[in-house]
Amino acid sequence: MSLSREHAADLSPDTVVVAAGRPERSHDQPVNPPIVLSSTYFGTGALSDGDRGYGRYANPTWDPFEEALAQLEGAELPGLLYASGLAAVSSALSLVRAGGVLVMPTHSYAGSLAMATELAAKGNLELRTVDIADTDAVKSQLAPADGKPADMLWIESPTNPMLGIADVRALTAAAHEAGAIVVTDNTFSTPLVQQPLSLGSDVVLHSVTKYLAGHSDVVLGALVTSKPELRAELLHHRIIHGGIAGPFEAWLALRGLRTLALRIERSQASAAVLAERLGTHPRVESIRFPGLPTDPGHERAKSQMKGFGSILCIQLAGDGTRSGADAADQLVRALRLWLPATSLGGVESLIERRRRHTGEPLSVPDNLVRMSVGIENVEDLWADLEQALKALDR
Repeated sequence: MSLSREHAADLSPDTVVVAAGRPERSHDQPVNPPIVLSSTYFGTGALSDGDRGYGRYANPTWDPFEEALAQLEGAELPGLLYASGLAAVSSALSLVRAGGVLVMPTHSYAGSLAMATELAAKGNLELRTVDIADTDAVKSQLAPADGKPADMLWIESPTNPMLGIADVRALTAAAHEAGAIVVTDNTFSTPLVQQPLSLGSDVVLHSVTKYLAGHSDVVLGALVTSKPELRAELLHHRIIHGGIAGPFEAWLALRGLRTLALRIERSQASAAVLAERLGTHPRVESIRFPGLPTDPGHERAKSQMKGFGSILCIQLAGDGTRSGADAADQLVRALRLWLPATSLGGVESLIERRRRHTGEPLSVPDNLVRMSVGIENVEDLWADLEQALKALDR
């Protein structure tokens, strides 16, 4: 690659997203890496370290994205690209030894929580869920006085969808003291807003589908670590279980990554404006956005993040004719610009009532609406929300 990890460390992340993963600079080299469509590679001898061998082991199209992500997260080793965010989750959870203990946030991404719950039901691991924003409660689950210490701490910060903020430094220190590996899902923040490896995490997870690719047109996941032994285990799991990325999807993800800094700058600024306005609207019962000084996670987020993200959640107030959940459904149906859809992190603004999903934890309020702010004009986004909120009075 033309940009070394050492050089990247001296550059702003805004520059790295553009410069990383480019081909070497030589005469007539393309500016962008090519897409390699091959299921196997020429070879006559026994495979050795570094050989590609077969399409399930490696593909040159993965390399630029994996290197770019490593540079952005401050990792010493290339990342690992997976077929989906949940394929990356599966690989990360494979690091828990048989019968080991996993501590996970109560409000983790529903897919991660569902997978962990299934593994626990089969006896593969013991699952302990906890409010990740309650540092003392997490510590008590990591090393309980009357139970086994944890093998892995799973962190989401901000959490999905409740936007709880974990004290990542304190929790990673406590987890390591208990002998646990720390995996941090950094999907909501991206490495431009938060770098969990620098806060002590061992492995960082991304649903590349979301902000990194950024255009709602690919499904991919990724893991990154600076620890050779962990990376070797994760790579082996990817090879054996076959959760590999398609080369075209990998190429699209790298193309999407080029505009990450601009997209994050715009969407974060718009989210802050919308959160402030929604927070004073009479139809909004409560709001969660770490950028608001009144948010319970505000000070903690300020200490470990370079911004507050582009996700906000509101709870709609009910009235004499409808419940808060009904009001939330009506709000979503009345919108003309915001797109009612699941997922997040694309250029378009998405909105949904989270408890419309049967698998959503019951601890998520049924009137909670999650909003992923895109890059549209903020006044157009606000006008659409305002007219939809006014429609609740009719």
